Amino acid sequence: MPSTPLPPTSETAPSSGLLGALENASSAAILRVLRVTLHTGFALLLAVGLVRMLMAGGPLRWVWAGAAVVLAAVYLTGTVLEKRHAEGRIAFDPRRHGLLWLGLVTVLWAFLLAGSADFAWLAFPIFFLHLHLLPRRPALLTIALMTVAVIASQWAASGAPVPHAAAVVGPVLGAVFSVITGLAYAALYREAENQRRAADELRRTREELARSQHEAGVLAERERLAREIHDTLAQGLSSIVLLGRAAEQSLADGDAATASGRLALMQQTAADNLAEARSFVRGLSSPQLEGTSLVEALRRLCDTTETSAAASGLELRCRLEVDGEPQELPQPVRVTLLRAAQASLANVREHARAATAVVSVAFLGTEVTMDIYDDGTGFDPSAPEGAAGAADGSGYGLRSLHERVTALNGSLAVESAAGEGTVVAIRLPVEEQ
Repeated sequence: MPSTPLPPTSETAPSSGLLGALENASSAAILRVLRVTLHTGFALLLAVGLVRMLMAGGPLRWVWAGAAVVLAAVYLTGTVLEKRHAEGRIAFDPRRHGLLWLGLVTVLWAFLLAGSADFAWLAFPIFFLHLHLLPRRPALLTIALMTVAVIASQWAASGAPVPHAAAVVGPVLGAVFSVITGLAYAALYREAENQRRAADELRRTREELARSQHEAGVLAERERLAREIHDTLAQGLSSIVLLGRAAEQSLADGDAATASGRLALMQQTAADNLAEARSFVRGLSSPQLEGTSLVEALRRLCDTTETSAAASGLELRCRLEVDGEPQELPQPVRVTLLRAAQASLANVREHARAATAVVSVAFLGTEVTMDIYDDGTGFDPSAPEGAAGAADGSGYGLRSLHERVTALNGSLAVESAAGEGTVVAIRLPVEEQ
């Protein structure tokens, strides 16, 4: 029922770190003890007052007894509803009616006090409720008025013309002690609430971070698959299409031997593509790099490029040049250089109408460079992506290659002009990998 709820008996959410969790658990334990003590004290003082009043007799004792039962029911209902709401067991929020509940409890207590001074000590647990639910100044004012009422009831019950010092000092000291204890309780409660909110915020932050990391991982995997598909499967399928058209033309011309050779090359290209697909789905390197060096893989790529071009009716010569002593390169560097050569030579074969292509690899110790040159038609590098003839792998291919190189802290440069061929230059550091 309170507008600012008393802390539930269940443990609050732990804060981050072992120390924070221990401090939070300690505060929660203290608050539970204070809460149980408050409710137990209220019940005992109400029961003692009721028993003493009934033993004293009087014509209206059953009226006061009924009021005591009503007070117990109101108090119990409010605390039970508040506890169940704090535990999430009911949707009804009793905190909106906290002040009304506090007022009803105080009025019923005042009514009982008017009937019997034995209910005077019930004021002390009610002091805590005022300190908890009201702002500090109004709470201190109501506590002072209730203390005066207690003194007055004790004075009236004694029948003395002047109240005894004990009848004044006792209630005043009790009120002061209640205020000090109540303020300490409020401080502990605020600390527990702050820790709970901090823990909730940390939990939300972790959930958001995990969600964003998952989304970033999904996007990164999509980019990886897109690059692999473009640089391997898409190029291979394009070769298969061209070879299929060439084989069809050979059959139409009655040249069965040439058609058979082109069909065999189609089968080999399809098998290579299947191996590439299985490899990058498993996150492995290119099959062309397994058990061999980068130089040998590039040399075979040049041979395959010439063969595929010839099968398509093109006269393209491709050669490999190596500068420096070949060295063992990190796997990401080897894969990136091979993919760059595959994509660039595929574009030379399909778009550049070149007679010569040269792949130059230089091992410089701390870095490795690779240039892919062709003497084809060239293009305008300043043209928008996708508008160029794609002799250098422009469009998505160039963007994909740039992403690969950038991920390894390397650099990519493209030089071309209409009618003057194209050069794709890649530079990758080795020691940082």
